[in-house]
Amino acid sequence: MGKVLVVYASRADETKEIAQLIAEGVRISGHEADVKKTSQIKSEDDLKGYDGYAFGSATYHGEMITSMKQILFISERAQLKDKPGGAFGAYGWSGEAPGRIFETMEHIFGMKMVSGPLMLKASWIEGAIQAAQDYGKSITALI
Repeated sequence: MGKVLVVYASRADETKEIAQLIAEGVRISGHEADVKKTSQIKSEDDLKGYDGYAFGSATYHGEMITSMKQILFISERAQLKDKPGGAFGAYGWSGEAPGRIFETMEHIFGMKMVSGPLMLKASWIEGAIQAAQDYGKSITALI
């Protein structure tokens, strides 16, 4: 059984809700999941002990939330190469944040990423619950 860390940055809690649903998918797959807000990660030591990672941020004005950028800087020092990963986020209009997080995890950190980022307008839209749970399951399939 593996353990997945789901870290999110959210202003209106939509990305938090998506993070919780991803964690449900991890647990449905028989693995453990910890969900943490970006403020709970202070150093690369806080990222140790996990078999997979999902990082998510809402998109505001075409950018990820600043606290997620800080997590990415911390993660660069955490030696996540070849670890399974995924990126996600809620958005109102454009949705760039999940893609930027995904590309950083794949190309800078050298992680084994799922097929692409999960981008949802909100956790309550039709099909979102299943999509987010399936995303969590897809991360565990790489463990």
